[in-house]
Amino acid sequence: MYKDDIMKKLIIEGGRELSGSVRIGGAKNSAVALIPATILTKGKCVIRNVPDISDVKILLEMMHELGSKITYKDEILTVDNKNVENVAISEEYASKIRASYYFMGALLGKFHHAEMSCPGGCVIGSRPIDFHIDAFKRMGAHIVENGGNYKMDAAELQGRDIFFDFPSVGATINVMFAAVLAKGKTRIINAAREPEIANVASFLNSMGARIMGAGSGTIEIDGVKELGNGEVDVIPDRIEAGTYLIIGALLGRDFKITDIVEEHIYSLISKLKDAGCNLKVEGDVITINKTKNLKAVNIKTTVYPGFPTDLGQPMSTFLTQCEGESSFEETIYENRLRHIPHLNNMGADIKAFDKTALIRGRTPLVGRKVKATDLRAGASMLVAGMIADGTTIVYNIEHLLRGYEKIVDKLNNVGANIRLIDE
Repeated sequence: MYKDDIMKKLIIEGGRELSGSVRIGGAKNSAVALIPATILTKGKCVIRNVPDISDVKILLEMMHELGSKITYKDEILTVDNKNVENVAISEEYASKIRASYYFMGALLGKFHHAEMSCPGGCVIGSRPIDFHIDAFKRMGAHIVENGGNYKMDAAELQGRDIFFDFPSVGATINVMFAAVLAKGKTRIINAAREPEIANVASFLNSMGARIMGAGSGTIEIDGVKELGNGEVDVIPDRIEAGTYLIIGALLGRDFKITDIVEEHIYSLISKLKDAGCNLKVEGDVITINKTKNLKAVNIKTTVYPGFPTDLGQPMSTFLTQCEGESSFEETIYENRLRHIPHLNNMGADIKAFDKTALIRGRTPLVGRKVKATDLRAGASMLVAGMIADGTTIVYNIEHLLRGYEKIVDKLNNVGANIRLIDE
């Protein structure tokens, strides 16, 4: 069914109890925006707690192409952009990672010119960049699109009121990038409120930007003439934390997840408690134990502070172990259910309708050959393999490695039996 000679794969021996602790690393969704943000200054930048994941490595390669001087060691990234040149972002790089679109706002904001191909990333549904493009145009940019390649020019960027029909994280950050050096005031109305937004704004403000309201529905940016040195700590990855919480609820014995921010994952904690999970939060540590007789709950993904779309797929695996019928409704992306056939292949009882799945449990899962269709589907398959009877082989695991730092080592260190095969 799968060509196992061309892709990395995970081999998982299921049913292993987990005990010990896992430290949560820096947030992927912050790091992939903070790195392009450094383009906006010729000063030196220090970013701490940067996760060692493939998406970060791709972005650093792109920065090298632009002329950045970079050192990255022990999760500390230093960037010197004194000699950065505004070169086109090639399709080779842009197609690998969705977050490449942040170079649009950063280059346009700094140089008033940007050229790049349409960004890639996981195939989880339509993710148009219309909000980004329309906002740039409103601020004075002239944009030409030809065969998926964008050329953007602006004699001057002017602050404007930008209203989003949907609070897009990517568009919110990109407009901040374009606005910090623009003339006058920019207001982003119906801005995304995710914690990563505030993290990026804090970094820009450390350079001398004037951003107010980040993390709320309205962000105000007063443009400045230039930015200087900057530094920031990447916030803990709430999606990584949530994934380990889900695993701990199914396999943990005094299993601890450390370096978390409770507020950032409260929607998940609330649902796990509704299902009957045994967990305790003490500061930045959560201790969780396997719970018998889990109860069915309904999950509906939405924008922050609601239940995150990036945890919907691993949570759907959790729901297969709950007694009764649960529902999983995805409201952000239309292709978040492509992992369902693979869960059913392992013994789940799930019926999918458009963007909703009805999950009847509890169903024992059995090890099978499955596929990671995207990053968070890979997390779903990992959770399934860890609770399944027997051996599970997960193909296309490169998707998972894009977003989870040293996940195999972290889980094996607390009792899992997982092998990453690099062929």
